[in-house]
Amino acid sequence: MKKTVSIIGVPMDLGQGRRGVDMGPYAIRYASVKERIERLGLTVKDQGNINVPTAETHGIDNEKLKYLPEVAQVSEDLASKVSDTMGQGHFPIILGGDHSISIGSIAGVAQHVKKLGVIWFDAHGDMNTEDTTPSGNIHGMPLATCIGLGNEKLVNIAGFAPKLRPENVVIVGARSIDPEERQLIKQHGITCFTMHEIDKIGIAKVMEEAIRIASEGTEGIHLSLDLDSIDPDMCPGVGTPVLGGVTYREGHLAMEMLYQSGKVVSCDLVEVNPILDEHNITARTAVDLVCSLLGESVM
Repeated sequence: MKKTVSIIGVPMDLGQGRRGVDMGPYAIRYASVKERIERLGLTVKDQGNINVPTAETHGIDNEKLKYLPEVAQVSEDLASKVSDTMGQGHFPIILGGDHSISIGSIAGVAQHVKKLGVIWFDAHGDMNTEDTTPSGNIHGMPLATCIGLGNEKLVNIAGFAPKLRPENVVIVGARSIDPEERQLIKQHGITCFTMHEIDKIGIAKVMEEAIRIASEGTEGIHLSLDLDSIDPDMCPGVGTPVLGGVTYREGHLAMEMLYQSGKVVSCDLVEVNPILDEHNITARTAVDLVCSLLGESVM
């Protein structure tokens, strides 16, 4: 693990249908993310927030790609910031904001880690495109975008595509996938461990296999941690909660195994919505999990 962690906030809610997720970075900071990471002996540099326009000041030109120009610009800005951070040898932690921010975070990481694996912790597939989306919300499209599917303005963020090879992408914790998403996941050979597999073989076996797949022929792993992957009893403050998710303890074991692998080079924490939360428990859970990812343990 690199000795310096850089925190980058992205108060983005343009990719999500419910307001409030733009306050996620503030809630995670309020949950003492910097102080908790510093207790692990790591240096933490908070880089502040990427500028994100407000929805009220912009219209929607395309109902199948809501706020496309604005999301694309934020993605470009974030990719540049993450790339600079990686260039300094830091470990970037990007605080969302809705899951559309992963378009920019992965674009920034992939400029330095040319063969990048991804573990996508999420209740959803995020594999929609403008042709398949039922909502037009871009937070349901970032994984498709990163493997080269969808609108060229999103696919070509940072001037190159694709950012990921599907065979090195693993979805963990899925339990709500649209029919056409399911077809795209199968068609492109993305590994998807649903809650069925986690229930059947356990989180340890799932993570062993996820780490193996994301590591095979790659130079590092990016973790994209959507807090709706965790069951709503511990993470009620998300825009699209789905019952029957990963438990708090399963989440910790997964993060501990990722730390032990020594392969994670970056991560983003997304979809924390304080308006929908209870006593900031979702943000506090996010901080607990990221600390396990960075090496916190009982003994």
